[in-house]
Amino acid sequence: MSITPAAVDSLSSDSLSQFEESPLTSSTDAVAAEVRAGLTSTPKTLSPWLFYDEAGSRLFEQITDLEEYYLTRTERSLFTAHADEIIQRASQPTGDDSSPMLTLIELGAGTATKTGILLAATVRRQRTVVYQPVDVSETALAEASANIRDHIPGVTVRSQVADYTTQALPLNRLPNTRTLALYIGSSIGNFAPEDARGVLRNLRAQLLPGDRLLLGTDLAPGPAKTVEELIAAYDDARGVTAAFNRNVLTRINRDLDADFIPGAFRHEARWNPSESRMEMHLVSEAAQQVHLPANSAGTALHLRFAPNESIHTENSYKFTEARIRELLESSGFTLAHSWQDPQHRFAVNLATAV
Repeated sequence: MSITPAAVDSLSSDSLSQFEESPLTSSTDAVAAEVRAGLTSTPKTLSPWLFYDEAGSRLFEQITDLEEYYLTRTERSLFTAHADEIIQRASQPTGDDSSPMLTLIELGAGTATKTGILLAATVRRQRTVVYQPVDVSETALAEASANIRDHIPGVTVRSQVADYTTQALPLNRLPNTRTLALYIGSSIGNFAPEDARGVLRNLRAQLLPGDRLLLGTDLAPGPAKTVEELIAAYDDARGVTAAFNRNVLTRINRDLDADFIPGAFRHEARWNPSESRMEMHLVSEAAQQVHLPANSAGTALHLRFAPNESIHTENSYKFTEARIRELLESSGFTLAHSWQDPQHRFAVNLATAV
């Protein structure tokens, strides 16, 4: 997917993006350990990071273009309308600071399509910027680097393939700059509340007071946003989300030599009002057995599935304004400003590290 930000001033070729490739961290051993832990638990689960092999990343990019999946286009529209204001507010001096240059780091960057809008606004303000995307998908980061290089002169890219939830972030702080950390796309909603605080606290520990965080959050149902609209976003009519969900089983077969039949599991999207979250499940259509050969993580497994037994593959928590503020304050940030679409479906929140 190409980035098409507003035109920016041309700079020398020395300032074009450079892709710095790093070793992939989600090794087969990590996949094996995660799969065994999840499928031997009660109820059975799989971690959502397993979705994002090359095929899964490609399917997710297709999801973001679906009519039902309002999240991406709504956040993009907020960036398009407010990017210059976001960057201006993120650059505001604090204390004795003059207006600082920004360095951008992004958690779970993917192909960075929406991020290009913010990068272009940053270049308009300060002519050059260092951008540090972090993601588990090497393929997505390579695409992001190529898109940015082709469309936004003035950006230097320093990428790292890493699991930001468990590893120290590759912050490369430059002299006399302020870090603006991007965690957009409502990715924070994939974590249970305490785990979400852990992710943000880990980030805060590596920032300085006065650094900024831009957090994307999908909002809970309300007067202008129905539960039906929310469910459709996770169970589209074309079945792309179902294919994305089942692809995790294809990945396990490939990486671990298991014998799942992906078509023997149906995709289900469920709204859980008591937890304020959307859930994705893979539900066994019939009684069946799945075999997982012995590997570095343990001995062979023989997994039994009852009819209608599910594997819980993803949560996506939805936020009220009060929950957004509480999450930020409990993680070492204070909310500075928030932008919402007219239908109050999505919020982009700028916070300051305290």
